[in-house]
Amino acid sequence: MSDFDRNAVAGRFGKTAGREDTAVVDQGLRSYMLHIYNYMVLGLAITGLAALGIYMLSITGDVSAAAKILRGGAEIPAQLRGGANPVYLTQLGYTLFVSPLKWAVILAPLALVLVLSFGIERMRPAAAQVLFWIFAALIGISLSSIFMIYTQTSITRVFFITAASFGALSLYGYTTQRDLSGMGSFLIMGLFGVIIASLVNLWLGSSMLQFIVSVVGVLVFAGLTAWDTQRLKNEYIYGSLDGETAERSAIMGALSLYLNFINLFTLLMQLLGTREE
Repeated sequence: MSDFDRNAVAGRFGKTAGREDTAVVDQGLRSYMLHIYNYMVLGLAITGLAALGIYMLSITGDVSAAAKILRGGAEIPAQLRGGANPVYLTQLGYTLFVSPLKWAVILAPLALVLVLSFGIERMRPAAAQVLFWIFAALIGISLSSIFMIYTQTSITRVFFITAASFGALSLYGYTTQRDLSGMGSFLIMGLFGVIIASLVNLWLGSSMLQFIVSVVGVLVFAGLTAWDTQRLKNEYIYGSLDGETAERSAIMGALSLYLNFINLFTLLMQLLGTREE
């Protein structure tokens, strides 16, 4: 992790960097990037635990514990899957994933991202950390529905594919000597295109459009992973990051990489996941 522009070091120290200066910056860069990855991994762990916990609380095989819905003037259990071993939604599952409250579950993470993005400079690092953990938990709640749609084997398989791909892309962004800054504007435009196409497809319900969105989305977030990694590296080298400024920057950097990972995972699930029968 010592690949960086040595001229930048001279700018930070106000002179041509010697071996001791470059070693100090190199060590600081390693520590800073490790700090970001630690935040991101802990956020993913919180998301995974929240998703699995909510899923387990949202389903039941006991019809007497199932949520009751009114249909044709009669109360019937909220069934998720039929077959020889039917699965039902509990009252919590019905509330989170079927009732109008599901929109609060979907939109709450977006609201928290906006708070972090626009208010981070006025927050103390401890407050920003708490918001990041809450955000990761809310994402976990919204993602818990994938356990109801896809088999657990395919979820595990796609997770490891995502982890391997993310690691390779982030390593490339860190080590490459190629300037990736020019990719940023194109990737952001692609991101907005994916969001707009996804919203349109909510009404169209086209499987072909969904496939195209998933493929393009994977390419966009793959590029963003490499680009964000290089951007974070350069922020440390060219910026004056210390104290609370460095801590806030690390939290926002972890948020960027976390979102890239989560979006890669969900898009790859749509492409490679095996649905429950």
